[in-house]
Amino acid sequence: MKKCTNLLMIIGFWAISFNTYSQAKKPTLMILPSDNWCEQRYFMTEFDNQGTKQKVPNYKQAFQEDTEIGQVISKIGSLMLDRGFPLKDAEQELKAIEQKAAEDNMTTSTTSGSGLSESPLDKLKNRAKADIVIQIWWKVSKTEQGKVISFVIEAFDAYTSKRIAASTGNGTPNNKDIVPVLLQNAILANIDTFAAQLQSYFDDIFANGREVRLTIKKWNNWDKDLETEIDGEEIIDHITKWMDANTVQGRFNKSDASESVIRFEQVRIPLYDDKNKALDARDFGKKLQKFLKAAPYNFEVKLMTRGLGEAILVLGEK
Repeated sequence: MKKCTNLLMIIGFWAISFNTYSQAKKPTLMILPSDNWCEQRYFMTEFDNQGTKQKVPNYKQAFQEDTEIGQVISKIGSLMLDRGFPLKDAEQELKAIEQKAAEDNMTTSTTSGSGLSESPLDKLKNRAKADIVIQIWWKVSKTEQGKVISFVIEAFDAYTSKRIAASTGNGTPNNKDIVPVLLQNAILANIDTFAAQLQSYFDDIFANGREVRLTIKKWNNWDKDLETEIDGEEIIDHITKWMDANTVQGRFNKSDASESVIRFEQVRIPLYDDKNKALDARDFGKKLQKFLKAAPYNFEVKLMTRGLGEAILVLGEK
């Protein structure tokens, strides 16, 4: 009887463990062709980043003109959905961005005209707000045995652009199937390890907070600086104490601090607020902006962002 009871306890433990794992929060994914794939097929365009020309993938053109990319993303997306990962449709998000004709390309100071521009990828990330961006590259080679597909699939944190998972390989020779099916079959052998890497990374940020960057600056014409004392402490110290209280387990790195700038890196913020809304660097920066606009500070504060993972607050005016 005792052995039976112990066996039931063990079975119950594994059932609870499996149930907990199966209900674990999954990261949302967005699948895109890699930069190299777009470059090889001339799906690139230039944009002006504060006077500097940069080449970036033209995803809209790729979706409109390439006959394989939509099917490839659909096949890979199906593999990820089978493993419980929710997907954001990049093509639909691009269409939504196009339809939002009133969207400004530049955020500027109403007083001085200073501002930041966004890359097309940053706009897409901000719109879709996926946790992870998966990029896929593939190439088909002809051999005597048949067509062989080579692939590289990589996953990046959409907030920090850090590579968090990768898989590469070759399919078996095949002359019967179309490219999307060849690619699906080639990736299938590696997809479980890849998915486990994604889940492991997401579990870490779920427990320890999402990583973002935060920079505090001041306008040149402000009559204070970040070393000005308020209630007996420098503004730098007031902000650092706020960071201690509002980051996950007080985890952040103050990499630079002077009278004109404070840079916080590896800032860990909660994934979700109390309403289960996903938080990004702008949401976190908004809270600090509100804090600095209230007494005893009463500062004018401009909030700007770079993508999902970096917020910049400039003190002194908007």
